[in-house]
Amino acid sequence: MSNNLFTSTLASSLRGWQGIRARTDAQQPEKLLTLYEFENCPYCRIVREVLTELDLDAHIYPCPKGGERFRDEAIARGGKAQFPYLIDPNTGAEMYESMDIVSYLYQQYGHDDVPLRWRAATLQQVSSTLATLARVTRGIYAVKSRAPKHSLELYSFEGSPFARPVREVLCQMELPYVLRSCGRSEPGEWLPPRLRARLGIEPGSKLHNRVALLEKEGKQGIPYLYDPNTGEGLFESEAIVAYLERQYAP
Repeated sequence: MSNNLFTSTLASSLRGWQGIRARTDAQQPEKLLTLYEFENCPYCRIVREVLTELDLDAHIYPCPKGGERFRDEAIARGGKAQFPYLIDPNTGAEMYESMDIVSYLYQQYGHDDVPLRWRAATLQQVSSTLATLARVTRGIYAVKSRAPKHSLELYSFEGSPFARPVREVLCQMELPYVLRSCGRSEPGEWLPPRLRARLGIEPGSKLHNRVALLEKEGKQGIPYLYDPNTGEGLFESEAIVAYLERQYAP
């Protein structure tokens, strides 16, 4: 796992650790956004970073290369094999192009102009491509799996080196999941959970998913996976990956 964590940390570093900090004033849509994407796509990463920044949840339908579960569905819906593809059931909007999606999300749910850094589209896309190279083929190609009856739930934020390996496996296995955005908004959340516990620090997060996780499990830790098909809830990326492979491998 050490090399896996090293390259995952490298990927986050190459993106300047974007997709970590979350706003607390963004509007939450009534219905879940829908996103067809695949994990190690540089353009999809940009959209997921903004989901973290705006504290937006989304129903993720993984469409890795060679996938047979949702890829054709996305193509039939949008008309072409291009990702990411966003559907907003709250407004009826459907769109391709990562930077168009970023602009839409900020204007619709951030009620604000797109931050200056997101207007530098070429720079964003180049650094996101470098982050993709750090992870080589992880989260790109489909592997065989058993489809779950109900979508899983993943509490995650895009820039987390620990959450990334979990999302990659979910993508490769074409396991649909509800992304519960859990960015950081309070100073205490930047400390590792074990250190917070040792120091007796309670961050007092204002983000609804972090509050819900604390109420559900008595602590905050990212990633956290909940599987409604089995009732299992797990922290720690290694344990989650092992569970997914054990539960959904053919």
